[in-house]
Amino acid sequence: MSKLYVGILFLFIVVKTAFSQDAHFTQFYAAPLYLSPSFAGSTAGDRIVVNFRDQWPSIPGAFVTYSISADHYFPRMNSGMGISIFRDQAGSGHLATTNFAYQYTYNIKLFRKWNIRPGVQFYYTQRSIDFSALVFNDQLTQSGQTSSSIEIPSQNKVGYFDFALSALAYSSTQWYGFTIDHIATPNQSLKYTVSKVPIRFIFFGGYKIMLQGKPGSYAEESINIAYNYRAQGKFDQIDIGAYWTKYQFVVGLWYRGIPGFKQYAPGHQNNDMIAVLGGYEFKALGLKLAYSYDFTISKLVGRTAGSHEVSLIFLFNQNRKIRKRHRTVIVPCPKF
Repeated sequence: MSKLYVGILFLFIVVKTAFSQDAHFTQFYAAPLYLSPSFAGSTAGDRIVVNFRDQWPSIPGAFVTYSISADHYFPRMNSGMGISIFRDQAGSGHLATTNFAYQYTYNIKLFRKWNIRPGVQFYYTQRSIDFSALVFNDQLTQSGQTSSSIEIPSQNKVGYFDFALSALAYSSTQWYGFTIDHIATPNQSLKYTVSKVPIRFIFFGGYKIMLQGKPGSYAEESINIAYNYRAQGKFDQIDIGAYWTKYQFVVGLWYRGIPGFKQYAPGHQNNDMIAVLGGYEFKALGLKLAYSYDFTISKLVGRTAGSHEVSLIFLFNQNRKIRKRHRTVIVPCPKF
């Protein structure tokens, strides 16, 4: 457990404060390829993952995020590969970000109990907005609102290429990793100006406390303590919490924010939400289903209606021989 505490303390010392732009899933381990390309092929076969998030539904123009990914492990090459499609839509102008990504990782056995998986991701992103849904200055008059504007830009979408690097180190009960995203810092501006996407840093890890059975077995009962720290631009946040797993059931409790460490403005604590999670695994179908709800605890409490998130994970073609001979494939972190 001391290694977990040292890892969390390390985050606050070496990582600069950053501004968060990218969408975030509360069930970040249920969106493995979005969290880190090092998770590509981290099962003993094929996996398809679907994620949906509806953030602050009671606020007009709320944030809605979708993701679908597929990945496979190639035992002869000690490699994992994946592909993913991600879309985030925000605001009354439907500001949308859509990207198509390819992930690759290679598994390296460092010691008898530890492995490391360096990964890389290449992707193309398209950013767009519906200007017709917005109201501009010259549309406002004393008599009401006019239907036309000369302020509407001619360009309503932009596309760019980008890439990310990552690494994941793990044993049967511990895992620590990082992702550096938007390394190309592409220009995302929808006008004829420069607005570069800031580099995003992600540090995650955790520790599994076994209560019954062996890690990864059907009879496993365990508590997983985990964290996920993100920094981008001027702001940063950390998710920290725990999962209780027994047989086919998973229950989790999470907190998001950095209490007591910083305030972005006087009187505004860095507190965001407390989330509860419940999941169930349909063993016969190879299907895992989870739902989580975020309770807003910031000054927006009572105005957002929280956030809803659903994840579906479908595992198939899971080779039992690979699981026995290549235990390094099976990463111990939670699945939601």
